[in-house]
Amino acid sequence: MTSTPASPVSILEPLVLRTGLRAANRVVLAPMTNKQSHDDGTLADEELAWLCSRAEGGFGTVMTCAAHVAKDGQGWAGELGIFDDRHIAGLRRLADALRERGAASIVQIFHGGMRADPEVSGAVPWTASAAEGARTATSDDLEVVIERFAAAAGRAEQAGFDGLEIHGAHGYLFTQFLSATGNQRDDAWGGPLEHRARLLREVARAIRARVRADFTVGVRLSPEDFGNARGIDLDESIQVARWLADDGLDFVHVSLWRSNLNTAKYPDRHAVDLFRAALPRDVALFAAGGVWTRAEAEALLARGADAVALGRSAIINRDWPERIADPEWVATRPPVSIAELRAAGLSPAFAEYMRAWKNFVRDDDA
Repeated sequence: MTSTPASPVSILEPLVLRTGLRAANRVVLAPMTNKQSHDDGTLADEELAWLCSRAEGGFGTVMTCAAHVAKDGQGWAGELGIFDDRHIAGLRRLADALRERGAASIVQIFHGGMRADPEVSGAVPWTASAAEGARTATSDDLEVVIERFAAAAGRAEQAGFDGLEIHGAHGYLFTQFLSATGNQRDDAWGGPLEHRARLLREVARAIRARVRADFTVGVRLSPEDFGNARGIDLDESIQVARWLADDGLDFVHVSLWRSNLNTAKYPDRHAVDLFRAALPRDVALFAAGGVWTRAEAEALLARGADAVALGRSAIINRDWPERIADPEWVATRPPVSIAELRAAGLSPAFAEYMRAWKNFVRDDDA
């Protein structure tokens, strides 16, 4: 009997995770720094408007920017907070608004580690092993931060979000511990991969134990050495993803930056192929990295991704998921003007922040 080839997956097909969470399509708004919250971490109207505008534009799942789980982990000014019960009211307002607009809601939680900004946190940053401007984490630091992440997860659930994502990518706290070059500890938190992955795994387990079974929990990982993620090996990242699946996480989100390229370690292999083969089928795989067209998104689905997260393209094209139904539509790409960013739903602070992204904003602001 001849088997029938699987039909290509459309990016506009619904996504259903093993927790029962259902999204209207497989397009995810990636978690992005936007500097629009209040100084105390409470939700501001500008951040609410930005995220709701993408839900209104058809993004099936909307992720928040990184929300710090502890004051000493704050990475920048204007960052969303989830480290205190006073944040719950604003978070609930956001979760309710996204639900009203038909989007699944995921809050990303993180700690900056040595990338925390002491000018806004008021504390000396700490990390796996002492680095310039940062001290070595003590055992007490690690015990406290594990509980901080679990408490933040409880707040996310209490606020009504559908799930959360642990930020384990981009050179923040967990990447610093996973790093084979940055983590020089000789205790149970450093050395072999099992020890370097311990902090992330203990946080994952603590979160999974704190929230109900149908609350979706995932993780974002940097697959290999790139940008701020230094000392990260592809095979080690795949093993970490396997362990986290064993620990009960429901999705793995690989941050590829350039998803049209194969891996640096294996130039003939793509990261999505490798992670998909390593993970149980019921653990969803999200992929992100420079996706601008429907064809690019569906190429990742064809490789085994279950959903595709958009960052830069979503900033400019507020209704990307709705517009791609038209095969003639072409996404607007940078450089763009501040006026265009404002028209796309960014606040003045967010639009000005985009000047830090190379070649994103036109110098003449035409």
